[in-house]
Amino acid sequence: MRGFFTVDGLKLSYLDFGGPGTPLLALHGHYNEALAFAPLAEALTPRWRVIALDQRGHGESDRAGSYERDDYVADVEAFHRHLGVGPVAVLGHSLGGVNAYQYAGRHPDRVNAVIVEDIGAVVDCDWSFTTRLPRKTPSREALASALGAAAPYLECSFRQLKDGWGFSFDIDDTVTSQKALNGDHWTDWVAVPCPTLLIRGTRSDELAADHAREMIARRPGSAQLVELPAGHVVHHDAQAQFAAVVGAFLLDTE
Repeated sequence: MRGFFTVDGLKLSYLDFGGPGTPLLALHGHYNEALAFAPLAEALTPRWRVIALDQRGHGESDRAGSYERDDYVADVEAFHRHLGVGPVAVLGHSLGGVNAYQYAGRHPDRVNAVIVEDIGAVVDCDWSFTTRLPRKTPSREALASALGAAAPYLECSFRQLKDGWGFSFDIDDTVTSQKALNGDHWTDWVAVPCPTLLIRGTRSDELAADHAREMIARRPGSAQLVELPAGHVVHHDAQAQFAAVVGAFLLDTE
């Protein structure tokens, strides 16, 4: 089921994958949208009910005038409030991972578990891939061909435009968002009091092994690391293993 709500006049969209289970809020990364979590939702049902946000500037949500850290965290707070549920587990990939732990650190009474997928407490994002993305192609096939090996990771965001095919996100907005994501977020990471699972892809070009281990060392007793054979998008590359690890962690934190 698709739903909508507004934050300061900005309309945001989300997908509630349904079921009788305990809510799990899911936050995607750049280039993606809520639909990216459909396989995870299917794997976790009926125990967990995945509700995934199209973050500002992505999917069916409005483009925004600002993509600062506080904007994203405020969106998550409004999303949670709109759903009318109590303290929840929050899962986030990349951009969504930082948003998840920042929300948990700043609103500790609202989050009871956090899953962070392949992003660090210090982010040094390279937006050169973003600026090389095709802005428009004549067909869906041409768009996939232009992306090459990256196509499977972005295909949920493919959109038919008036005169061709492009994405559900704006390329220039994405660069702005990536620049705002960069920085030192240690204060937020160490402020998270609830159980936290950090999932790293062993082939990741985003989260280095040493940095992941330092993140766990700075959260003794409350954070754990799992590494899976995957690149940066672990939930795509190791779909079944990712779902199993997330499900087991959530059961342990109940």
